[in-house]
Amino acid sequence: MQITGAKDRPTKSSPASVDGNPRPLLRIEGLSKRFGSFMAVDRLSLDIHAGEFFALLGPSGCGKTTLLRLIAGFERPNAGRIVLDGVDLAPVPPYRRPVNMMFQSYALFPHLTVEANVAFGLKQEGLPRGEIAGRVADMLALVKLESLGTRKPNELSGGQRQRVALARCLVKRPRVLLLDEPLAALDKKLRDLTRFELMELQRQLGLTFVIVTHDQSEAMIVADRIGVMDRGRLMQVAAPDEIYERPGSRWVADFVGDINLFEGRVGDDRLSVEGTAAGRLRIAAPIGAEPRTPVWVAVRPERIRLSHDKPPNLENCLAGTIVEIGYLGDVSIYQVRIADGSRVKAAVANTDGNGGDSPQPADNVWLSFSPEAPIVLMR
Repeated sequence: MQITGAKDRPTKSSPASVDGNPRPLLRIEGLSKRFGSFMAVDRLSLDIHAGEFFALLGPSGCGKTTLLRLIAGFERPNAGRIVLDGVDLAPVPPYRRPVNMMFQSYALFPHLTVEANVAFGLKQEGLPRGEIAGRVADMLALVKLESLGTRKPNELSGGQRQRVALARCLVKRPRVLLLDEPLAALDKKLRDLTRFELMELQRQLGLTFVIVTHDQSEAMIVADRIGVMDRGRLMQVAAPDEIYERPGSRWVADFVGDINLFEGRVGDDRLSVEGTAAGRLRIAAPIGAEPRTPVWVAVRPERIRLSHDKPPNLENCLAGTIVEIGYLGDVSIYQVRIADGSRVKAAVANTDGNGGDSPQPADNVWLSFSPEAPIVLMR
């Protein structure tokens, strides 16, 4: 019996690739922000294009929210520039910047109705009453809250409060909308639904969204491009499929999704990696490093086949014993102990064909993967 893993992931195109305008809408140049001895943002440079849904992804404390606050003007940088459509934002106060920020806490005014919360920024600008009423009504209809305009925030569900906060930001028609963990307070089912609603809303309005999240699946779903951050620096900026399939470093590979890492040396033919815990591993494309160079081979769990029977092709094949099985509904994650005592993860789709012949803990099994599956990392 052989059980195969998940199929290749679909790709998602970025508006920046078809924008036709080489100048980005938002340009961040050598930006740094220090709090005492702590460097929150460290010489960071980034271009974001008009109409793009961009995600900043990273662990807690990596500088994501600080970067958002710098763009919004709530923090002042120690060095570097933020340029929006050719205009340096340094002298522009937060309330004059054509950006708006949605906070993780939503920050709604508890004593105001939904309509009044959404209208607040427009009233501060001194717009005519009729224009305010029209724009508020249009925005509430867009976020599907038109029947709840007279309610107070404490009379709303978490998802409804999130929509009010989003409407309040969007009603001012910002050039860039900054979203700081906007779905973190929602339960999983509502969060999954809201992700797609957020994508649809961004497409309808044609605005540029920059979202901060530590949720990898959220970033992979909503974003045209992702910037992966660590310790105030951008580790890689690319489309979701490239981040996942072609990570630029061991850190990115390990942070985004599950990964199996094997350390070894480039073989003399540059089509293999030798001396790994899994033995000699065959690689499909020539490795861009000299023979004997230390490298790491990364293999995603869904690219690994798991079988009771020994595969006929012994390349990239190793024996092991199942020690743990994690059932996730559509897939199961198998942890397999190999000869040197380390563990390898394999993700196996749960199909009707598995039946009673599915591998069980303590079973001796074989793991294998094609030469196209490995990602060779130099750093």
